[in-house]
Amino acid sequence: MSDWPKIRTVGLSGLLVTFAGEMSEPANRAALALRAAVEAENWPEVSETSTSLVSTFLAVDLAAIRPEEMRERLEALLESRDWQEAPLPPGRTLWHVPTLYGTDLAPQLEEAAAVAGLDPDEAIRQLSTARVRVLTIGFAPGQPYMGELSETWNIPRQKGLTPSVPPSALVVAIRQLIIFTNASPTGWRHVGQTAFRTFRPEAKRPFALSPGDELTFPAIARVELEKLRDRDESGQGGAEREALS
Repeated sequence: MSDWPKIRTVGLSGLLVTFAGEMSEPANRAALALRAAVEAENWPEVSETSTSLVSTFLAVDLAAIRPEEMRERLEALLESRDWQEAPLPPGRTLWHVPTLYGTDLAPQLEEAAAVAGLDPDEAIRQLSTARVRVLTIGFAPGQPYMGELSETWNIPRQKGLTPSVPPSALVVAIRQLIIFTNASPTGWRHVGQTAFRTFRPEAKRPFALSPGDELTFPAIARVELEKLRDRDESGQGGAEREALS
């Protein structure tokens, strides 16, 4: 019998349901599907929900309601289906984000390719044709962790830190990609540069991406990136979007 999922209390602030001890596509799928199901239940005690890579959090005032009562409801919901095989929530979006790979604007493409055992052209081919999912949002406002890439890209983080990568940088490690929201130090390798802003505080919807959205990063030339930067005030960076069922 599996030890997963596990239900834990988080102080008096809520309940955390965890589907695995490490990242996997089925566990992430389960976390996303459970969050959607809890929201559909519309339990009045739940003020907010969120997900991490393999967990779903329910914000509940456990000083006002017995944890055992909420745990019983969750256990009944968890027993209702195989969450690791559940369909992903509706209302998701597929984004195609134009990306410049390599050059001085993304200077660690060749290094990342070498660690992955690829030549730079093959690295660009793989990264520019991969389709990844927003696994979770974190670290900075609207910043997505995306995956999973093929096992080829299960490369470690750097031992040291890059002092800073710019906003909208595409970085890679551990079979995942991140688009940076702000300039930041990182141990992930900077392999691509986009003009896509993940956080747009002036917009009605400040976070451009949501967990469960999917993305591709088609390759463009430097001149195209510069044009996108010059003419795009929306922060969409030339990205095209499609509705996913």
